[in-house]
Amino acid sequence: MTPALADLLEITNRFLWHGIAVFLRVAPLVAMLPAFGERTVPARVKLVIVLGFVLIIAPAVPRIPMVAGFDTLITLAATETLAGLTLGIGVRLFILALQTTGSIAAQSTSLSQILGGAAADPLPAMGYVLIIGGIALAVMAGLHIKAAALVIQSYDLLPMGAFPSAKVVSEWGISRIAQAFALSFTLAAPFVILSVVYNLALGVINKAMPQLMVAFVGAPLITAGGLLVLLLASPFMLEHWLNAMDAYLANPYRMPR
Repeated sequence: MTPALADLLEITNRFLWHGIAVFLRVAPLVAMLPAFGERTVPARVKLVIVLGFVLIIAPAVPRIPMVAGFDTLITLAATETLAGLTLGIGVRLFILALQTTGSIAAQSTSLSQILGGAAADPLPAMGYVLIIGGIALAVMAGLHIKAAALVIQSYDLLPMGAFPSAKVVSEWGISRIAQAFALSFTLAAPFVILSVVYNLALGVINKAMPQLMVAFVGAPLITAGGLLVLLLASPFMLEHWLNAMDAYLANPYRMPR
């Protein structure tokens, strides 16, 4: 073997090792990303997406020396997979927030059973509309670019090959889950308010006219009102949701209050 060929093989091995290390962090994140990580996306397509992210991210992150021991390799695989899952779960919570918003809105407006079991996830029609709209909006707003920047930024606070603090991760996870539920109730507030007003008005009418079948009169009204509120409020809801997700992608380690 000539010295030039030996040097080429050594350089190739270093680049492959660096790419594998980045792949271990990127793959769990892509599996959790909206649009890219959905169950309807074939596994081969996801693999191509992950490799594309690796080609973009690998030149921008610091390299680590090649490890020799098996235990060191296992540690690296565990730390990088954990880091990718942590970042991906933080992004996935925003999709779960939209699901919760759709469930609250549908339950408030008596639309929870329409198309409730049409897919693997038992969501009402409002939930599907919000999720599809949110995913489309996030992709059009450059989700792939923001996700790549998120991974590159993550190496500053989550160094390659080091386990994060369990206390910090637990506090961060609890705050993110609380933020997701708070976001869900905030987005569903118009439907909850409509439901409260509707039930109060129905009670007053029933008290004034006990012989009137108010349920038959009010059911079409609350259904039409819920659809009208969805039509008028969904652009503002999705805009607020996208701003919240952009804030996380720009600074994923900030503890929300």
